[in-house]
Amino acid sequence: MGMNKNTVLAWATFIMIIVGLGLIAMGAFRYRDVSGWGFAAVGIGFLANAWVFNALKGRV
Repeated sequence: MGMNKNTVLAWATFIMIIVGLGLIAMGAFRYRDVSGWGFAAVGIGFLANAWVFNALKGRV
């Protein structure tokens, strides 16, 4: 069973969503000072990249 490019993009999207939500959760619950804002901002960036990967499925 080989993985084609759509499957790779699907897995990358799924992993980036998990990492993004984890970073947002760390920013919200673990770090209460300024560093929490940084974790949340990077988490939002991961979700934005996952959105782009999801939009590329079927087009690449």
